[in-house]
Amino acid sequence: MSDTWTFVCASAELLPGEMKSTFDEVTGTPIVVFNLDGELYALEDQCTHDEFDLSSGTFDTAEASIECVLHGARFDVRDGRALCAPAYSPVARFPVKREFDGVWTRDDRD
Repeated sequence: MSDTWTFVCASAELLPGEMKSTFDEVTGTPIVVFNLDGELYALEDQCTHDEFDLSSGTFDTAEASIECVLHGARFDVRDGRALCAPAYSPVARFPVKREFDGVWTRDDRD
């Protein structure tokens, strides 16, 4: 587990309805951070169906979901659960915080 937080962007650069992607500085894990009505959520930036970048997809704020552009799998940005086929496994969820006027995340898996 990484105890090192990765800087994503300045808080002002991630407005409601937007997403930003980064890589965990220690593990190299791709992470995408979502601003859903002022609440921040972070998921692994990889579809569990076919390992494609979720950040290339569409962030639907009304449904709180991200859709993979490759095959249309959708995931809930709040908890990473798969919402429809062809994905059945959830996407890893990571901690995210606002601190020092920035947005930070990290891969906290063991």
